[in-house]
Amino acid sequence: MGRYATISVLREVKELLEKEKGSQDWSEFLLRLYREARTLRARTAFEELRQLLSEEDLEGVIKSSKEFRGGFRLR
Repeated sequence: MGRYATISVLREVKELLEKEKGSQDWSEFLLRLYREARTLRARTAFEELRQLLSEEDLEGVIKSSKEFRGGFRLR
């Protein structure tokens, strides 16, 4: 099996993406889109969670996280 694969998409989609990718190769462009989408989803989820929790809840999460990480030791 080779290193490259072909992905079938509508011609209109390819034309739109080609304009956006500019001089990047397809691998670089698609990886950038993937990373941006993943980062945006994480930020959105964090903001939604932040709106649901009170300041006291957030402080408790931070404290618990520090205690949890403090329990690990390198051997």
